[in-house]
Amino acid sequence: MRLASRMDDLGTEAAFEMLAKARALEAQGQHIVHMEIGEPDFDTPEDVVGAGTDALNQGYTHYGPTAGLPELRDAIARDAGPVRGVEFSPDSVVVMPGAKPVMFFTILALAEPGNEVIYPNPGFPVFESMVRFCGAKAVPMRFLEEKAYHPDLDDLEANINENTRLIIINSPQNPTGAVFSADELGAISEMVRKYDDLYILSDEIYKDIVYSGEHSSIIGMPGMQERTVLLDGFSKSYAMTGWRLGYGIFPEPLVEHIVKLSANSVSCAATFTQRAALQALDGPQDRVIAMAQEFKSRRDLIARGLRDIPGVTCPDPEGAFYAFPSIKGTGMTSAEFENRALESGVALLSGTGFGEYGEGYVRLSYATSQDNIKLALERLRSMVTKQ
Repeated sequence: MRLASRMDDLGTEAAFEMLAKARALEAQGQHIVHMEIGEPDFDTPEDVVGAGTDALNQGYTHYGPTAGLPELRDAIARDAGPVRGVEFSPDSVVVMPGAKPVMFFTILALAEPGNEVIYPNPGFPVFESMVRFCGAKAVPMRFLEEKAYHPDLDDLEANINENTRLIIINSPQNPTGAVFSADELGAISEMVRKYDDLYILSDEIYKDIVYSGEHSSIIGMPGMQERTVLLDGFSKSYAMTGWRLGYGIFPEPLVEHIVKLSANSVSCAATFTQRAALQALDGPQDRVIAMAQEFKSRRDLIARGLRDIPGVTCPDPEGAFYAFPSIKGTGMTSAEFENRALESGVALLSGTGFGEYGEGYVRLSYATSQDNIKLALERLRSMVTKQ
């Protein structure tokens, strides 16, 4: 089959590939500890599930407005504003089936051949893939272990020029767990404001999982609300990955174009899932806090355990639910470590799946039980010491 050449620029997400490999081994009888997929192991709260099933029974089985149900857009605007210290209009909110369309549509709307987009590396692999697919030049923003996986601001500023249309930031970050400080975000906003046509895509899907201090958002910095696309959703905070519901909050001039892209591709998000999301926002939030506290206990357990493995170093993740240890001291490449770990019964991901600067690292999701984490650490320690 002859494919369009643009397909050569479209990558994939390694977590789903590894999940398929791990399940194939499980089907053969091997026990696998799953640390590859970025998905809370908690169930969706019962009241949220109930709201979804009630909505189905009430006839929410038809098309809804492309931008989302008005009541949900209003609730999102009310919920998102205080966290960022700004006021949002419901008209700036566009609800979509998952958060990935927010990424894709923003890049499609703003970047084209001749433009440059700065993206995190190592970072969520879809960012680079989508930039290349849209024909723009993907420019890496490198995150280094010696800086606790925080950005080199001097290097970032050196990479911004008149061709740069978009800078993608992700905090708390996948895969490193780094959380940008308010000072870092302030410095980035100053860089952006020097250019007339430069925007930020701020992926804040893990905003509720921060282990010290508070989440900061660049959209709350002076002059940045009209330059920032805010990406968020319900998958991580409310354990709703399978419900496929995310949203973007856009600068006013961009909204109609994003809605047009959505109408031409996904039509709208499922209406019954939007009713469930409304309950998630309006219902008790103590379960969000409790989940984050459990993730912190798991973070402490896995970071400490990884540092006890010969040849492995691991700073404490500051947010999200990923550890990104260096395995350089083991003498293995990232791919070798990934393959041997799977043979040992632990599904994790090579750092190279998150960009070229991920070589020498692996990512482990600790969105699994503490017993599973302990078992995985035992298997990895045995694997490394026996090589």
